[in-house]
Amino acid sequence: MPQTAARSRSSAPGAEPTGFLGRPGSTFAIAAVIAVAAVGVRFSLLHEQSTDYVVFLKPWSQHIATHGGFRALKDTGFSDYNAPYLYFMALLTYLPISALAGIKALSVGFDLLLAFFAFRITALRHPGRPALPLAAGGVVLFLPTVTANSGWWGQADSIFTAFIVGGIYFVLRHRPWWACTFFGLALAFKLQTVFIFPFLFVLLLVRRLPLKALLAFPAVFLALDVPALLIGADPVKLLTIYARQTGTYQHLTMNAPSVYQFVTAGQHDEAIRSAGILGTGLVLLVLTALVVFSRVGRTAMRFGGRDSEITSTHIVLMAAVSATLVPFLLPSMHERYFFVADVLSVIAAFHLPKRLWPLPVLVQISSFGSYMQYITDQELNAKPNMGIYAGLMAVAVIYLVVVTILEFRRTDKSAGPGAPEPATVSTRPRIPVA
Repeated sequence: MPQTAARSRSSAPGAEPTGFLGRPGSTFAIAAVIAVAAVGVRFSLLHEQSTDYVVFLKPWSQHIATHGGFRALKDTGFSDYNAPYLYFMALLTYLPISALAGIKALSVGFDLLLAFFAFRITALRHPGRPALPLAAGGVVLFLPTVTANSGWWGQADSIFTAFIVGGIYFVLRHRPWWACTFFGLALAFKLQTVFIFPFLFVLLLVRRLPLKALLAFPAVFLALDVPALLIGADPVKLLTIYARQTGTYQHLTMNAPSVYQFVTAGQHDEAIRSAGILGTGLVLLVLTALVVFSRVGRTAMRFGGRDSEITSTHIVLMAAVSATLVPFLLPSMHERYFFVADVLSVIAAFHLPKRLWPLPVLVQISSFGSYMQYITDQELNAKPNMGIYAGLMAVAVIYLVVVTILEFRRTDKSAGPGAPEPATVSTRPRIPVA
């Protein structure tokens, strides 16, 4: 009987892990091996120069180098990126490495941070089971899109996505100011952070984020512009960078596996684009209403964030829906704009593995398939397989939305009003630390 009781206690939620992964340093050692292997894969792609690097990133780096390093940021008109990323590019010009290696190393570093937050979020959901968080971080690191984005493409999508996932982690930890600070950092690097704005709107409505915490958004955004302003940059150009970006691309889709792969481009593109934006807003309003007017949502609005029934699974699912649905429905999206969805689909699957394991498979096949249209230099209008990839993404979106709705309905039926969140999302979880 004592042995049975001991086994029962050791398997309880929040219990310290046993076995090899329960030993001091073992979790860290395995994580280090995974990280080294992931960096090694990316290093093998170091010599690759994408068209984006040759046409955009390399000339920007050369401009900064020949105009005095940081002093070149006095006029940021040579680039269509916001100032924070240009700070990194300027810093790289002072280091004894090539622009290609430096730009890729920067993105790879944020790949590791992204995997770290995936690990931490999964550890909140599965305390005492370090194998699952390690697996989640490892899967994120080795996703084909994540690997290609930094290692082959030299793109910066892992930077803002790492901050988004970090913000979600702090939402789960009931630290709204830290959460909004991270979301503000994400927005300062990429406009695509707006894909999770519907998710943040729901968190405000259900009182998981206090309205005052949103002050961190403009505070962080403006603070990161200060160095460029001190150098002499035009404040109007800095503050309107994203407004200028929105009119750059006029195609209904830029190789994105979105709904517009099923629309024939023609003289009515502008009307279709307007209808797409309006339709996206209506769909999001309907889904927001379903959450807010569910019993879970009503209870959350009544009792507030800490005492509501909004669980970690609800939060991760809502974030994944927002990051997947918005780029699928909005016009003029690029293939890389599903990067956040790629990562959150994995984290969501680790929250509901029995029901959601097909989700990251569908999203990844669709997303990486669209990457291949660029990597293999397919013409924008050729897109031989894009209808297939868009169809797979449509299945993934519908599947994720249905599972999310069912998860809210399941909680509606099983929990009582004002019930606390499960122990797996305690504000102070016991996570094994090396």
